[in-house]
Amino acid sequence: MRKRVLSGMRPSGQLHLGHHLGVLVNWVKLQEEHDCFFFVADWHALTTEYERTQVIRESIDDMVLDWMAAGIDPEKATVFVQSKVPAHAELHLLLSMITPLPWLERNTTYKEQLRELTTRDLQTYGFLGYPVLMSSDILMYDATLVPVGIDQVPHLELTREIGRRFNSMYKPTFTIPDQFLTRTPKLNGLDNRKMSKSYGNAILLSDTAPEVWDKVRPMVTDPARIRRTDAGNPEICNVHEYHKIFSDEKTVAWSESGCRSAGIGCIDCKKAMHENMDKVLAPIRERRKALVENGVSVKEILADGSSRANSVATKKIQEVRDAVGI
Repeated sequence: MRKRVLSGMRPSGQLHLGHHLGVLVNWVKLQEEHDCFFFVADWHALTTEYERTQVIRESIDDMVLDWMAAGIDPEKATVFVQSKVPAHAELHLLLSMITPLPWLERNTTYKEQLRELTTRDLQTYGFLGYPVLMSSDILMYDATLVPVGIDQVPHLELTREIGRRFNSMYKPTFTIPDQFLTRTPKLNGLDNRKMSKSYGNAILLSDTAPEVWDKVRPMVTDPARIRRTDAGNPEICNVHEYHKIFSDEKTVAWSESGCRSAGIGCIDCKKAMHENMDKVLAPIRERRKALVENGVSVKEILADGSSRANSVATKKIQEVRDAVGI
């Protein structure tokens, strides 16, 4: 049987290589085998970008074009915008009534982001209640599988707890979802930190080959390799980690032995990695270009997908109202 899959992404601009390897590759596979709902999480974006709403609006088309360039097919999956399905907000409200405050306050992801995102004022109800909104997204569609990274597991477990609490308190209404852990390769940014556009260390899916090379050329390598003749340690070299993802075994071995023996220079190593990386990026770039040149209307695609999602959500929210008795 085809299982129902639900997953979303915050609109924060054009996507980078980390999004592709960690999320989109899995989505493309899942849409072939399951009933998939992929949504633009614009309300989720508001939890941290409530002072910069223009960024959210401007990012939606670019993000969806990147999805399609990576292989997401609106004919195979329902692609929609969260805020265009009002039932999400109603379910969020109803679930918030039964969610104990300690469940939210103990969330490890919430605590970590409060420490890390120091440039945002996150002392808001919306940010604290982020997992409840996520729960409404998932439970609304009776999703049985939810693709998540390891950092989102606490949120999904909270969704499961909220769903079980509702089913027990009222009557069985929601499917309790299972996690689908994404096999995300570790892909740091060009400076060996987490890949992020805000750090300026990301390779965008829409970057041209020359633009990618301009970013790859100064990549952080083993700091011990000051001169071309200095031997290096590939185990601490970010470029070698990229080779493991994009290159074949022969090239990975060449990179490793050449680094240790100083048989190759860092530029030689980067050129080989870039060539193999571009084999992944080039088809995405070409599909994106074709989508734009053919005048594909993201607005129409999202309108159609949001209409389909609304049909499902309208029926589900009525079930929820009946269960609650209002």
